[in-house]
Amino acid sequence: MKRTILRGRVLSFRSEPQGLDDAASYDYWEDGAVTIAAGKIIAVGDFAADDTAEIIDHRPHLIMPGFIDMHLHYVQSQMIASYAGSLLEWLDTYTFVEEQKFSRQGHAEAIASAFYDELIRNGTTSAVAYCSSHPRSVDAYFAEAEKRNMLMAGGKVMMDRNAPEALCDTAQSGYDDTTMLIERWHGRGRGLYAISPRFAITSTPAQMEASQALVREYPQCYVQTHLSENAAEISLSMQLYPGSPDYTGIYQDYGLLGPRTLLGHSIHLNHRETQVLAETGAVAVFCPTSNLFLGSGLFDRERLRQAGVRIGLATDIGGGTSFSMLRTLDEGYKVLQLRGQRLDPFASFYMATLGNARALSLEGTIGAVAAGNWADLVVLDASATPAMALRMQTVTSLAEELFLLQTLGDDRSIAEVYVAGARAKSTLGGLAASHS
Repeated sequence: MKRTILRGRVLSFRSEPQGLDDAASYDYWEDGAVTIAAGKIIAVGDFAADDTAEIIDHRPHLIMPGFIDMHLHYVQSQMIASYAGSLLEWLDTYTFVEEQKFSRQGHAEAIASAFYDELIRNGTTSAVAYCSSHPRSVDAYFAEAEKRNMLMAGGKVMMDRNAPEALCDTAQSGYDDTTMLIERWHGRGRGLYAISPRFAITSTPAQMEASQALVREYPQCYVQTHLSENAAEISLSMQLYPGSPDYTGIYQDYGLLGPRTLLGHSIHLNHRETQVLAETGAVAVFCPTSNLFLGSGLFDRERLRQAGVRIGLATDIGGGTSFSMLRTLDEGYKVLQLRGQRLDPFASFYMATLGNARALSLEGTIGAVAAGNWADLVVLDASATPAMALRMQTVTSLAEELFLLQTLGDDRSIAEVYVAGARAKSTLGGLAASHS
C-alpha cells in the first residue's frame, strides 16, 4: 500500500480547550509526521526518516485538520456583498432573485464548481450547505463533491409560501423531491443529506408536517433550518404560528429538534428556547460575518455554553462575507468581544475543526489529525503576507501564531489542502480549467 508522510508542525485537538494553558486539550508535534494511505491517516507522531514512503515537507508550516463549515448557501455564491439593510429585505431583493437562476440548464453545475474551488482555496474540506428549491441544484452539489471525494452535507430547500412562485414547491412535492434526493445521494461516496425546510416563514404547517415525516423516515439525515436571526423574522414567524410558545417552539411542535438538527444563527433566544436546545441536543450555529453584515445581532456563546447547548461555527455564504473560516474566526472574536466574552485562539481553532465535527456527530471521521480519520488536512502559513511575516518575527508561542492566523489570515495563508490524502489547492488551476 502506497504511503505518504506529511512533515511539518502538527496540531490537533482532543477536547474543547478551557483556556490558553489547557495543554491537555490538544496534541502538538514540533517536527511531526502525518502518515497517509488509501485516503486516511494511519499514524501521526514525531517525524522519523522512512525510505519506503513519499515524504512531503511542509516545514515550517502548521498542519491541522481541514476546516468544517456548518452553514452556508452554495446557491448564493454569486450574490455575496449585496447591499441591503436587513435580512428580509436582503432575501426579497437579492436571494430569491439569485436562486431562480438555478432553473437554467448548466447554471447549477457552473456555480457548484466555483463554490468548491472557493472552499478548497480557503482550507475548508467539509461543509453543510443549502441548495435551491430545484432538485438539479442538489444533484450538481453532490456530484461535484463526489468528483472531489469531499465529505459534504446538504439538501434541497423546501419552501411553499412567502417566496416567488418560481421558487416555491408544495408540501407534497417538497416531500417527494427530498425523498428522491435522499435515496440518490445520502451515503453515496462521502455525501450526507440534510432535510432543509428553509425557515418557518417560508413553510406552511403542511410542509412542516411533511418535514416531520421525513425526519421520522430518515433519522440518519441531518435537519437544517434558520432560527431567530433578527427581530422582524421572529415577529413574522410568530404571526404565522400563533399557537407555538416561541420561534424554537415551532420546530419543536413539528418534531424537528434533535442532535442532528443544525439551527443557523440562534441569536435572540429566550430562556425556554435555550433550555429546549440543550435538552434536545440541537446545534446553535454561530454565523458572525453574516450577523454583522445584516445587522442581525450578537451571538451569546457563553450563555448557550453554560446552558449546555451544542454550538457550531459557519460562514453563512452569501449573507456571510467570506468563504474563509479564518476571516470567520476573526469576526467571531469581535462579536464576542462586544459581548464581553473573550475567545482564545485555541478555542477558535477547536471550533473550526473538532468542535464542528462533534456538532455534526462526525468525531472519529473528520476534524482531527488522528489515525483512522480521513486525511482531510490544511497546511497553514502564518507568514503568508508581508504584514503577517513582520508580526511573526515577534511571535513566541503557538497561541500567538494561531491568533495571528485568525486575525490577519485569509486564503493566502492556506499553503496546501489535502482531501482524502490528495493535494487539492495546488491542483485547483487544472481542476478549474477542466470545468470551464
